[in-house]
Amino acid sequence: MRKVSKELNLQVNISNKQILGIALPITAAIIVPQINFITNNIFLGGLGQRALALAGITGVYYLIFAVVGHGLNNGLQALISRRAGENRIDAIGNLFSQGIRIALVFSIIGILLTWLVAPSVLGWSLHDAESVRICINFLNIRIMGLPFLYVYQMRNALLVGTNQSKYLIIGTATEAVSNIFFDYSLIYGKFGMPQMGFNGAAYASIISEIAGLAVIFAVIRMNGIAKQLHLFKNWAYDAANVKLIIKQSSPLILQHTISIMSWEFFYILIEHHGQRDLAISNTMRNIFGFFGCFTWAFASTANTMVSNVIGQQRQHEVKRLIYRIMYWSVGFAILVCLFLNLFPHAFLSIYGQGEDFITAAIPVLRIVSSALVLMSVSVVWMNAVTGTGNSKMNLFSEFAAITFYCIYVYIVLEKLKLPIVWGWASEWIYWTTIFVPSFWYMQSGRWKNRKL
Repeated sequence: MRKVSKELNLQVNISNKQILGIALPITAAIIVPQINFITNNIFLGGLGQRALALAGITGVYYLIFAVVGHGLNNGLQALISRRAGENRIDAIGNLFSQGIRIALVFSIIGILLTWLVAPSVLGWSLHDAESVRICINFLNIRIMGLPFLYVYQMRNALLVGTNQSKYLIIGTATEAVSNIFFDYSLIYGKFGMPQMGFNGAAYASIISEIAGLAVIFAVIRMNGIAKQLHLFKNWAYDAANVKLIIKQSSPLILQHTISIMSWEFFYILIEHHGQRDLAISNTMRNIFGFFGCFTWAFASTANTMVSNVIGQQRQHEVKRLIYRIMYWSVGFAILVCLFLNLFPHAFLSIYGQGEDFITAAIPVLRIVSSALVLMSVSVVWMNAVTGTGNSKMNLFSEFAAITFYCIYVYIVLEKLKLPIVWGWASEWIYWTTIFVPSFWYMQSGRWKNRKL
């Protein structure tokens, strides 16, 4: 018989207030790492266009491993949310501890792959030997932050899954302040610190991840969350929960990994067009990252709320909930699209790359900003599928989208050698293909009797 907690109720309702109460703190928490990315690029832009261009390659490479943690995060979050909806508080702590265990193992694998395999991959894919050397040196340092990032992501799954996303802001604010300070200090050698140039951004990112993680775990302990959720009660290996987390997360990990690998493939094709096009594309990645924060926050909200509501046996309210979340997501995306199209020069000028750069980047920015609106619909439905527990459906959608995406960008950029604005139009293809099967699955009702 299930042990039900009488002390704490983590069940959600489907009101707009509840949606925003979960989504807005997540937005703030997601924005901060994106501020870190942009800060890195602004400071690295001061070293020249080559540094800004290579920041795109190294950033997407590290993102491949970061999304492994994100996939594990999404799977664990759905499980924690389901237990919260069932009001099985006693089961949450053990899920969290097993998630930490899995995350640390994955981080060790990521470090070894970077040290042993990445040099050969980058040497084969990039045309310039000096660029390869710079990237390898940077990544050998940067990858050491992976264990801290993964534990940080497991903490996110816990707080969002238990409807306590407001605490996310504290850790991410600490991370942002630390990253800006150490970026400036270590890249340029300020405040008595060594001048490390490009590699300084790697050290700054690791320091900021450690700082954010330490602060949020202190907050969890001081506010009594650890005691309420039995977080540190039992850290013994639990084979059943490890199997459950891996079963739920592995399709999501594979989904996110192949998605970012395809983006790395895209950046490699862009590199063949020259440093300026690569630098422009790196700024477009910043746009997706920073301005897409609202969209991803509502997507995460869809995941946790759908799972929680299903845990309450309120399946009949799920579609109404998804539409409400989608309307908020689209609304924010339209505002972002309008802002970027009305003030493109103001945004692009912060990179300090001159008028030629801005003139070439504006048409690409218009394509990317419109794709953000399409993305705002697709990711909500995709994450609603995650909340139902059918992560294999997500993998199917991703595989179909990536297949069309890679074929398109290869033909357009490598064979036809069209301008990169045509390459970035691939985002329309990608997000449309993600939406169709996700929407069909949720409308079909096949998820209603699925157990987690």
